[in-house]
Amino acid sequence: MDVLEAIYTRRSIRKYTGQPVDDEQMQKILKAGFAAPSANNKQPWHFIIIREKDTLEKIAEKHPYAKMLVQAGCGIIVCGDTEKEDRTGYLVEDCSAAIENMLLAIHGLGLGAVWCGLYPNTERTAFISELLGLPGTVIPVGLIVVGHKAEEKEPSSRYDESRIHYERW
Repeated sequence: MDVLEAIYTRRSIRKYTGQPVDDEQMQKILKAGFAAPSANNKQPWHFIIIREKDTLEKIAEKHPYAKMLVQAGCGIIVCGDTEKEDRTGYLVEDCSAAIENMLLAIHGLGLGAVWCGLYPNTERTAFISELLGLPGTVIPVGLIVVGHKAEEKEPSSRYDESRIHYERW
């Protein structure tokens, strides 16, 4: 799939078949995350793959926008390591770039995904940190729900000429 086609056609998917994402697909997704740019090339990310049904259910029960997680059968928690990047703004930007790369890879593989926010919601980050036993220096930034699609969505153009400014506001 052409990169621009992938960008223009990627959509958030919230309905899944439950068919497992295989290890080869997961490795391609993770490699895309690792290929993201980061401030000063610090690459502060860590990725936690969640497939255990009990853990998926606990997250889905607690996160109001991740109810489809159990149906998908797989989640990726993207975390930022403050020992690698101590400036929270850059850490979040870097992890967000990794998330977007993974979302595009997932789409390119014919799978579906949706990004569910964790940071800066302190209830969500505290819950995920405790549930997954994260070290105090690691911040859970986002959750990617990933699986085989049980729905198709048409592309949606969000281009808005009124939000483009040249040289000055």
